[in-house]
Amino acid sequence: MKILIAGLGSIGQRHARTLRTLLGERLELLAYRVQGGSRVIGEAGGATTPEEAFGIRSFRRLDEALAEKPDAVFVTNPTALHLPVAQAAAEAGCHLFVEKPLAHEWEGIERLIATVERRDVVAMVGHQLRFHPGLSALRSLLADRAVGRPLAAQLEFGEYLPAWHPWEDYRQSYAARPELGGGVLLSQLHDLDYACWLFGMPARVYAVGGHLSSLEIGVEDVASVTLECRDEGRLLPVHVHMDYLQRPPVRTCRVIGEEGRLLLDVQAGTLTVVGVDGRTVERSVGIDRNELFVREVRHFLACIAGTEQPLVTLRTAAESQRVALAARASIASGKPVELPSVHPPTGRRAPR
Repeated sequence: MKILIAGLGSIGQRHARTLRTLLGERLELLAYRVQGGSRVIGEAGGATTPEEAFGIRSFRRLDEALAEKPDAVFVTNPTALHLPVAQAAAEAGCHLFVEKPLAHEWEGIERLIATVERRDVVAMVGHQLRFHPGLSALRSLLADRAVGRPLAAQLEFGEYLPAWHPWEDYRQSYAARPELGGGVLLSQLHDLDYACWLFGMPARVYAVGGHLSSLEIGVEDVASVTLECRDEGRLLPVHVHMDYLQRPPVRTCRVIGEEGRLLLDVQAGTLTVVGVDGRTVERSVGIDRNELFVREVRHFLACIAGTEQPLVTLRTAAESQRVALAARASIASGKPVELPSVHPPTGRRAPR
């Protein structure tokens, strides 16, 4: 199998390592990278470049890389550069894996979706939290009405941006720069994505936030977003807080139901059910973070083989993208933003 990776930063190298582990010598690995000289991130085995570490042939021109006719392309360059590469790969008939977020703006997304459907290629967006056993278990509990009808939900994510990649200057990272598509709303789109997965698309979005800290960045580092969702036609407010600031990191989801509450703590690896009588049941749902990426890539390969269907399609990813862009617009205007597409969560039970 021949796979092209467009971008050999942290996530590009993670996928290269995972692909090499899963496919071994059956894999011919190519890379498209505008700049050379990246250090090897993680275990290098004495290698000094990603090419040497993972057995990669690199190209400086995308057309030359696509002329090699790869079976699939992983789009792992900075967010603002995703769509041109993804569009060219889809036009060339390559299966497509795009790291989240799909893009930094809406323009071009519908064209890409149309191309993927016309060319009939597999396309998936990398939201690895969809493969977390805790989220799948939480989704099943919601479907089973384990705490009755949900009345409200509170999601929180926080992690100190300078600690993300200690080997680089955080001020130069894509997450910190507006021209590369940075900002907590898009860089950590995971939480808005799984909010939509659990509770459906909101009818309206209201957000406050912005660049509130002393971090030397040009994007929002705090966003508090309220999603106006529905459950069986009744209002279900979902609040999502996201920031680049908290130490140690936090990622939680609390659901308040008529008959109790649910609490998922991703960092602690626990899922807790609390009944109205105070009875508490806690289960372990911890998983090694890298295993999420392994499961995600294995799933994508199974989709190419025709044995599974993409868990996060371009259309699915576009919906959470729409929510993030609406939140950003709400912060700028100080007003709620109505969304055109409203529907309940897809399916009542988690697929995995």
